[in-house]
Amino acid sequence: MASTQKTFALILGIVLLVVGIIGYFENPLVGEIGFFGSNNYQNILHIIAGLAGIWVGTKGEGPGYNMTLGWIGIILGVIGFIPQIEPLLFQYLSINTNITILHAVIGIIALIVFYGTSKD
Repeated sequence: MASTQKTFALILGIVLLVVGIIGYFENPLVGEIGFFGSNNYQNILHIIAGLAGIWVGTKGEGPGYNMTLGWIGIILGVIGFIPQIEPLLFQYLSINTNITILHAVIGIIALIVFYGTSKD
């Protein structure tokens, strides 16, 4: 039976892979003009993180993935609200306020899973 850690990593990986792929198609949800801003660089990062999550969720260890993505999400969530950094994130990665909030929420959830569930 799969652990909560691996299941969460697998689900997050699938979501990130899908987000990375749909970011390449014009749509109102994800993309340079979408509700959640992203560009080619961020799409590539989402695809890589998604593939890693799928691999970890099926073959590897989920806790390390959940902890890493959790802290990355928290860091992106925090620096996305620093006035001097926010314009740079938008300029280079199309990270807008909506995706900054989403990064923080995903980071919090991933860290709750990491710290709050069994590592087996």
